[in-house]
Amino acid sequence: MSASGGTKAIVAALGANLAIAASKFVAFAFSGSSSMLAEGVHSLADSGNQFLLLIGGKKAQREATPQHPFGYGRERFIYAFLVSIVLFSIGGMFAIYEGYEKISHPHDVEHWYWPVGVLVFAVVAEGFSFRTAIKESNELRGKLSWTDFIRRAKAPELPVVLLEDFGALIGLVLALLGVGLAVLTGDGVWDGIGTVCIGVLLVCIALVLAAETKSLLLGEAAGPDVIKEIEEATVDGVTVTGVIHMRTLHLGPEELLIAAKIAVQHDDTAAEVANAINAAEARIRAAVPIARVIYLEPDIYSEAEAAKGPDPEATPGGPAPHAAGH
Repeated sequence: MSASGGTKAIVAALGANLAIAASKFVAFAFSGSSSMLAEGVHSLADSGNQFLLLIGGKKAQREATPQHPFGYGRERFIYAFLVSIVLFSIGGMFAIYEGYEKISHPHDVEHWYWPVGVLVFAVVAEGFSFRTAIKESNELRGKLSWTDFIRRAKAPELPVVLLEDFGALIGLVLALLGVGLAVLTGDGVWDGIGTVCIGVLLVCIALVLAAETKSLLLGEAAGPDVIKEIEEATVDGVTVTGVIHMRTLHLGPEELLIAAKIAVQHDDTAAEVANAINAAEARIRAAVPIARVIYLEPDIYSEAEAAKGPDPEATPGGPAPHAAGH
């Protein structure tokens, strides 16, 4: 994923959320609508989330050190996980609490035109932010569905902004319904119900974000298409005749570690094997530019040993050794 695309979407969302948060708090001050207060806190939390994503992106650019030899790419995963916590605790739980209070102690919505006007403005602003996130995501999504894109994306920024903006738009609709029904019926309970619905929505989105970023923090392998490209680039059919087994790990959204045992001819000299490994690394980096750390271990491939089952160094239950070009 392109970091610039994610940054553009974050900046667009940040600008929209800051303007929306200010307008919602003004509307709450004039109307007393709990939906407006919950939405204001929601937008403020979203703004803080975008700051966290920007900070994570900046910290991830630090050079590797002896203490952290693989760099700081995972900082982006950590800050994305913090976003899910902020969204859950500040946005979701506050909205649920505020909605419960409003249902328990309802009061009329005053100056209803303030919240309605602000909500219409917020829909337009969030729509602009959401459109920017969709445009940037489409450049990377390819043929993947939106669900698969959010689940498979290694860079967390665009999925986070997409889910936040989507949740914000749904939340605005819920707020409009709550305020509208409270005005039409003269019963402020509807405003509280709308606020609780907003809180539940935010909690659900936060849980999805937490699950996806947790997977990235634990360490994810490259996708099947990328692994296929690496295997094809590794094998030259002359000295490197196959990939016995391979492990990949994302050190960051745009940094991939590759460790593989490769099959070489039994009568190759050490110099020939060393040159073949250097050439294979160059081919891999040309095919997969995010391959930053590559470890290739030469070995003699044996059909008899391969026929016995999975490689003993492979993870239990993992795939059987793969070789090509024999």
